[in-house]
This record gives sequence, structure tokens and C-alpha cells, in this order.
Amino acid sequence: MATTKITKKSDGTLEVPDRVDIPFIIGDGIGPDLWHAAVRVFDAAVETAYSGTRGVSWKEVLAGEKAFDQTGEWLPQATIDTIRDHYVGIKGPLTTPIGGGIRSLNVAIRKALDLYVCQRPTRWFKGVPSPVKRPELVDMVMFRENTEDIYTGIEFPANSEDGSRVKDFLQHEMAVDFNFTPDTAIGIKTVSETGSKRLIRAAINYAIEKNLPSVTLVHKGNIMKFTEGAFKNWGYEVAETEFSSHTYTWSHWERTKAEHGELKANSELKAAETTGKVIVKDVIADNFLQQILLNPQDYSVIATLNLNGDYISDALAAIVGGIGIAPGANINYQTGYAVFEATHGTAPRFANTDSMNPSSVILSGVMLFEYIGWSEAASLIVRALQDTILQKKVTVDFFNQMTGGELVKTSEFATAIVDKIKVDFDRSI
Repeated sequence: MATTKITKKSDGTLEVPDRVDIPFIIGDGIGPDLWHAAVRVFDAAVETAYSGTRGVSWKEVLAGEKAFDQTGEWLPQATIDTIRDHYVGIKGPLTTPIGGGIRSLNVAIRKALDLYVCQRPTRWFKGVPSPVKRPELVDMVMFRENTEDIYTGIEFPANSEDGSRVKDFLQHEMAVDFNFTPDTAIGIKTVSETGSKRLIRAAINYAIEKNLPSVTLVHKGNIMKFTEGAFKNWGYEVAETEFSSHTYTWSHWERTKAEHGELKANSELKAAETTGKVIVKDVIADNFLQQILLNPQDYSVIATLNLNGDYISDALAAIVGGIGIAPGANINYQTGYAVFEATHGTAPRFANTDSMNPSSVILSGVMLFEYIGWSEAASLIVRALQDTILQKKVTVDFFNQMTGGELVKTSEFATAIVDKIKVDFDRSI
């Protein structure tokens, strides 16, 4: 089967051929078990949805332990070049190298391709064990800024010469009022207008395109006024200057209330909701971690900075069954580059046991298919995964929390989904 690559059209959108090469990184630890299961689901969905008129040729590229064993590098430049050349890729979990000058392979890939959006959809699949009473109320999409904040890695250790120089500069040149002791470590938080606005712009665009009711800016601006507070202010600026015909901001509501009273402000808000405008609002980060438990139905698209997004994404995943069923994507909406990924770790203790849940990789593949416009294949996978869980054929993570479940291996879970793909398709025609 002749295959070709994704290209970019003159209008900036991606041109996806019916026979397409897509790079993949198999991952470390449990990565191979998960990939071998997931790829069977992907191929079955594409074959079933398109009756052989479309197909994927999966092209392996190296990163992590396998790359180091074969090339002596944890992340070969050829891998980045190949993903850039093909625009999209998908990866399993990667280990964090000890030494070698790389803090995180995941962060290194994001930086190399400037994948400024970490997109994490969170929804509950019926039948998945959950620690909360109403997990079905959770249906959110996280837009986590992916390139700034403390993840830039600008740090200076305690009791170091570089740390002392930074502390000396802060005290004597910048007149910072803090008692820097020799054993004080220093980290620098970076938040730019450019980085914040492009992230929030992508979140608002997504909400408009998907007809979702709100975008919530999550921040700790009450304490970090010039970084997280600026993120909130830049977000409202984007909404009010670039999307004024599609959005209504809580910032505008507060100004209206101050000038004309609460009645007029509420009247405007109700009119905006009635006409289908996206409501742009903000919540302090610690309060938001309460709200996702108490009132999750009030939130749809979330835009936040890197560290907040890390915490919140995992908390949301726990509500709907755990990180094993949480997909993710790293996207640059300007260039079109995107890498879809399992959001959990490598769990080396369970490598080659054929026992772990492949749903994170499988649902990341769903995101990939949606991204390239193959929504029929994506929908088949989602329905089949749901049906398999309802039959209580589950891997050990769900089995241990479930009554009356049937424990299956990673590969058997994938087989059950493949079987359901074919049954569900036959029922729909």
C-alpha cells in the first residue's frame, strides 16, 4: 500500500492523504505492551470505518531507552526531524534519563517542536470505577501552557556559586526584601504575553469551534500578580479584542456591575448565554481544585499555566477513573505539529507483563484521528471502548475497584475492543 505524508496547504490547514505515514515512539517500560494493543485497535477502526479506502502505515522513530541502546542518544535529532516532516506523531510513556543533560524527554520533545498546548480532555466512561458520586458531570478539556512557567528549568541549587550570584543580584541590584540564606535554592518562573495569549487564543477557538459554553482561566494571580495575574489579564484582553463577537467575559461583567449595577450586568450575561456566546471567566487555582469536585458541570474548556495544568489534569483524571484512561496531546496550532501521548509513566515493574490498561494510548489515538479529520474511526473506538467497559472486561486497575468484573490482559482488552468495533459498525449500517 503506497503511503504519503501529511502536508500543509496554503491556507494553513493540513492536507491528509488517504494512505498516510504516521511516526510513533513505542515507549519504555510498559510502553511496548500498550502500543502493540493500541495499534490493533487503531488499524481495526480505520479498516472498518473506511472499508480499506484509507489506511495508516505506522513508522517507528526512536526515543528513550530503546533509542539510547541503539544510538547512544536518548532523543536523536532524526526523531524530531521525522515528526516535523510528518506533522503528527504518537508516543508511549518515556523514562526520565539519569544524567545526559535531559531533564525530561517529554519536555524536550515539546520544546523542540514548540508544542505550546498540552491538551487533555477528561470525560467519564460509564462503568469506570470512580471515587466521586457523580463522575458523569465531568466533561472538560484542559489547555495547559506547555513551554513556560517553572518547567523552563531555570534553577540554581542551594549552597552553589551560581545560586549565590543570583541571590546577591536580587538583594543588591533589585532590592528584593527576602532573607536569602546560603541553603536557599532559587527557581525562576517565566510567563510571557506571547506564550499566554497564544495558549488562550487556542482555547477560545476550540470552544467556539466545538460549541462549548465556557473558557475558564485558572491562575494564582492573587499572589503572583505579575505572572499568573498577568496571564488572567492577557486572557481577558484576547477575548475582548479578538473574539468580542463570540465571547462575553467575566471581566466585562464586573466592569458593568461597577458602572451600572448588578441587574444590568446579569442581564448582559443572560443575553450572552442565550445567544450562545462563550463565557470567559477566571478562578483561583486552589479554589478550582475544589470546584472540579463540587461543581464540575460549570466548566468545559480550561486554560491555565504549566504547573497548575499538571496538578489539575491528574486530579481530573482521578475523578474519572485514573491516569490509565487519560489521553493527551501536545499541539502547536500555528505550525500544525502535534504529538499525541500516553499521560502516565513507564511503570517498569510491570514491563512485559501484558497487564496494564492501554486506554491512555488508545484514547490519545482517538485524539490523533480527530485532529487529522478521521472522526469516523475515532467515534468507532470510543463506542467500542465504552461497550467493553460496560461488559466489565477490564485490566487490573479497574478490576481491583469493581465488583463482578472480568480480569483481562492488555492484549485481551484490545481484542475485546476490536471485536466491538466490528459489531458496532455492523449495527450502525
